[in-house]
Amino acid sequence: LVLISTDTMLNTREEGKIGEELAIAHLRKAGYEIVQNNWHLHHLEIDIVARHQGELVFVEVKLRHSDEFGDPESFVTRSKQKLLVRAANYYIEQQEIEAECRFDVIGILAKNGKYSVHHIVNAFSPIEH
Repeated sequence: LVLISTDTMLNTREEGKIGEELAIAHLRKAGYEIVQNNWHLHHLEIDIVARHQGELVFVEVKLRHSDEFGDPESFVTRSKQKLLVRAANYYIEQQEIEAECRFDVIGILAKNGKYSVHHIVNAFSPIEH
């Protein structure tokens, strides 16, 4: 759990960038090597691609201002998971990667100018999709 305070109002793009930077900082501190962030192919997107303990890790970052309807990470729906798996398959094929892979989710809750970071390792399995 990481708390960071900010006193300025941010637009959605700026806040998304802060969320991604917080996620990257968290991952680096946990020993992850960041391979790429904001990877796109047509309508497919991967927020962060990292390596950790011999695995290639695809990380989805979700930032929310309220947990009234659930934690930010709960917004990685089944349909979003399917898109992530499809994007990961294209990424692996494009980069010609042969490695074990997994999917992590980082939920960031922004409340009262503070950000809390929650990392779910191996959040879902591509086999289910």
